[in-house]
Amino acid sequence: MENQAKDKQEAERQITWHSMDITRERREEMLRQKAVTVWLTGLSGSGKSTLANALERQLAASGRHTMLLDGDNVRFGLNKDLGFSKEDRVENIRRIAEVAKLMNDAGLVVLTSFISPYRRDREEARAIIGDAFMEVYVSTPLKECERRDVKGLYEKARKGEIAEFTGVTSVYEQPKHPDAAIDTSGRSIAECAKELWELVERRMTEKEGNERGTR
Repeated sequence: MENQAKDKQEAERQITWHSMDITRERREEMLRQKAVTVWLTGLSGSGKSTLANALERQLAASGRHTMLLDGDNVRFGLNKDLGFSKEDRVENIRRIAEVAKLMNDAGLVVLTSFISPYRRDREEARAIIGDAFMEVYVSTPLKECERRDVKGLYEKARKGEIAEFTGVTSVYEQPKHPDAAIDTSGRSIAECAKELWELVERRMTEKEGNERGTR
């Protein structure tokens, strides 16, 4: 551990931030959109991935340039070395936030679908991403998530076959002040996606207006 800390300090002394001529603002101009990160958080089975996928379809249909980062999918590549301990969950979210920021710098609208159970980690993601961050709490109740349970994970967790399972053996800290909250129980995904699409478009329009006001 001590050697790792020394290696990190040495690496930090060897790197310098390089400013580039083509900025996020220039890329946004070329894409004719404002970059945002729509961070969907909620329990397993709440509808995050399905909602994010539907939202991306609507954004693409309206001419937006997007990228969707899904909690399961990134564990096949970027985060395949991480498990589900608290430490690994923290690192999982940190990496995704950094990736989302890079994609925002490219001018893209980024959608992320992650349980991201810890409030502190979501606030850290907001700090990394900046004012492009938009926290969306998919607030579907635990009972409904368990009823859906398409992967059978809740049942296994309650039998003790899965450790550190959010909502059963591991805590989920609800957002205190999300930018939006959507409960997918009793509503169609199309209806939820339309509501969220309108919120995202409004956010992007507000960002454009704020920037015009400072010029």
